[in-house]
Amino acid sequence: MNSTRTFILFLIFCLFLAAPGHAERYRLITGNEAIVGQPTIVSTRDEDTFLDLARKFDLGFQELVLANPAVDPWLPGQGTQIILPTQYILPVRNREGIVLNLAEMRLYYFPESSDGTRDHVYTYPISVGRQGWDTPQTRTRVVRKMKDPTWYPPESIRKEQEQLGRVLEESVPPGPDNPLGKHALYMALPGYVIHGTNEPRGIGMKVTHGCIRLHPDDIEDLFNRVPLNTPVTIVNQPHKVAWHQGKLYAEMHPDDGGLVGLNDLTQFVRAVIDVTQSSQDYTVDWDLVSRLAEHRSGLPSVVGERQ
Repeated sequence: MNSTRTFILFLIFCLFLAAPGHAERYRLITGNEAIVGQPTIVSTRDEDTFLDLARKFDLGFQELVLANPAVDPWLPGQGTQIILPTQYILPVRNREGIVLNLAEMRLYYFPESSDGTRDHVYTYPISVGRQGWDTPQTRTRVVRKMKDPTWYPPESIRKEQEQLGRVLEESVPPGPDNPLGKHALYMALPGYVIHGTNEPRGIGMKVTHGCIRLHPDDIEDLFNRVPLNTPVTIVNQPHKVAWHQGKLYAEMHPDDGGLVGLNDLTQFVRAVIDVTQSSQDYTVDWDLVSRLAEHRSGLPSVVGERQ
């Protein structure tokens, strides 16, 4: 009996590894939760790369790289233990509708329940604007939803492609060559769209012309959940800090174009002040904070506690 049960569990585990990942959904019991999820460790197969693992577990490529700095992302090797960064400090502003944090390249969706509360959060990895094509920080809303959208490349992108020897038509119809994929959420922010992609292996990288790109499965899931006029808040929070069960947690992500090792703690100190102003009896391990700022793994870590 035990061997049969073990075999069944093994088959379920294998199917889980083989299936593409889907949006992570977390229940917010009180509505004031600061942290959701738990970190996970998995062992790789010989043929795995970080691109494969990102797709299996619905993570971004850079998230995995930062959480596993000593591992070759292209050849992790058989049986290598990999940390999956599946625990998140929730962004501190405007927990309603869609919240995008550029620094961690992750989207959070806080749907409103029938009773007006927000008791769940969905989260998805995203790609954002690369250097020179930065995604703006702003507050806007979803004004249009489109299946099988036609892409109208702006003149700036057409000129860029022309300099590279490529010709872009004034419009790109739905199909495999359309970089918007099969679903698009248009915002009241001209020129910027939350959309799918025809190149899903680039999710979790700063590679777009400013738009927000999701994996095809994720954008379809989000598309079906988000009503028109959903608020969208775009922030850049490389430092996230929160209290959880009497301990102070910090989560740090690269900033300034994705560079790691910028040891400027000014933003972090401000974040600490924001969450500790109602509790003065606490200690912070500033040596640990400094190390976190140097390496910026994106993993929540305990850096202090109440006395």
